[in-house]
Amino acid sequence: MTRDDIIRMAREAGFNQILATNTGADVWIDDGFYVEEMERFAALVAAAEREACAEMCERRKSLYWMEFDKTGSDADRAAAIASEECSDAIRARGESK
Repeated sequence: MTRDDIIRMAREAGFNQILATNTGADVWIDDGFYVEEMERFAALVAAAEREACAEMCERRKSLYWMEFDKTGSDADRAAAIASEECSDAIRARGESK
């Protein structure tokens, strides 16, 4: 996830202003404590990270199935199935509350 992704998600969550301080750090400012926005921001970041992890499992699954097609290896078949189960489990974490 890039810095631009993080800034975009923070804006989607409701952060409206950035103040550049004399320390060189960017500080999110507004006129109160925005717990709901922070929770939405954290949920967006977590969802993006879950999806990135699930996609990595999907890529591994594809590679294992390609290898299985070449070799017929039970180990590759098992790894492909496990990779799919992993991606499903990662995505399901976002659905449970």
